[in-house]
Amino acid sequence: MKELHILNQLRFARSEFQKGFKGVSEEESRRRFMPINSVAWIVGHLAWHEQNYWLKRAQGIIPYPRLDEVTASGKPPVDVSLKEMADLWLAVIKASEDYLTKLSKDELMENLFINGKELPANIGTMMTRVTYHYFYHIGEMQAIRQLLGHQDLPSYIGNGIETTGQFYWDD
Repeated sequence: MKELHILNQLRFARSEFQKGFKGVSEEESRRRFMPINSVAWIVGHLAWHEQNYWLKRAQGIIPYPRLDEVTASGKPPVDVSLKEMADLWLAVIKASEDYLTKLSKDELMENLFINGKELPANIGTMMTRVTYHYFYHIGEMQAIRQLLGHQDLPSYIGNGIETTGQFYWDD
């Protein structure tokens, strides 16, 4: 079965997001330029977001409760380790793949239910939101890296758009 185009776009956003913290030291990743959160926190926050949607809401599992404790939306910023957050991010991505890969076009139009209550957005809208959420935080990380004095910063929406981010019609 060919994967859905929207999933292809999410994977592309993830690959672009990784550029944002590649080459950032542990010390730099913890630095905050108010009011922006740190790079390490941002990485954990996106791990939390994906866990919240694809593991917790869609499947009723929370394999990494630490993310709920430190990087959930609305939580106060905390000092976290980039290595820990990047490892958790990768683990959440891996844990989500089976669920996301098996989604059909029809299932993207369905809404999830939490404790018997229907969520307001369908799965496809949730996937779009996560994809755009990545790009929002990519911009923040780019700004942080500029403030840190990093040179030769990654070019976003560059290499990979022809492969990982390629557009095609869902069949």
